[in-house]
Amino acid sequence: MMNILNNKASDRLIFALDVEGYEKALPWIELLSGHVGMFKVGKELFTSTGPNIVKVLKDRGQKVFLDLKFHDIPNTVAKAAQAAVKLGVDMFNIHASGGSKMIRETVLAAHNCAEQARERKPDILAVTVLTSLDDHDLAEIGFGKSAADLVCDLARFALKAGVDGVVASPQDIEMLRKKLGENFLIVTPGIRVSETTSETQGKADDQKRTLSAYEAIKAGADYIVVGRPISAAEKPLDACHKITREIADALAAG
Repeated sequence: MMNILNNKASDRLIFALDVEGYEKALPWIELLSGHVGMFKVGKELFTSTGPNIVKVLKDRGQKVFLDLKFHDIPNTVAKAAQAAVKLGVDMFNIHASGGSKMIRETVLAAHNCAEQARERKPDILAVTVLTSLDDHDLAEIGFGKSAADLVCDLARFALKAGVDGVVASPQDIEMLRKKLGENFLIVTPGIRVSETTSETQGKADDQKRTLSAYEAIKAGADYIVVGRPISAAEKPLDACHKITREIADALAAG
């Protein structure tokens, strides 16, 4: 697990490269390198460019969160984990709902692959409940639990199965820390700038359970993932620095 105790505020900020193709990704990499701690490569970018985008980032000395949310039979996900290790990513995620066997085999495969390569094993995160889902959505697809209860149950067994942390809504952070302790990472998407109103937040936004960067870090998040509040800003670098200041203020506040 990454040692984040002495990291500066910007190290806690992960920028979501949610774009298609090199021509759209490279300007963001150029602009934000040195201002964020990590870049998230998700399905859109990875599908359009393939794994070479990870090499581009690593060649520039950047950390990479591979956000592909692996979810399949245990052997398939374990092999995907080995491929992620060989790419040199710093963090990747899997769906907790894939079950404890899938998680255990994935963690073991990543550990063995990293050991053979004499490299650090990437942090493996379990996705609990997507931030786009609320209690109504979960009931609609057949879950008999609230989002909060399901998040806690999935996080508990995923951590027991060996993951390094979880991806969880900012509104679940305090509950997770209270019930499961401090010895795991919480990576939090669904971050919005402090002054964003519910009216503006609802436009072209599929996140439902959100908080500001300050609120999320104050609640106990280790890393926050930010996309549109930076990429859609009139002055993206200024927006990035504002979020970093929020992180620093939250860390100073304890």
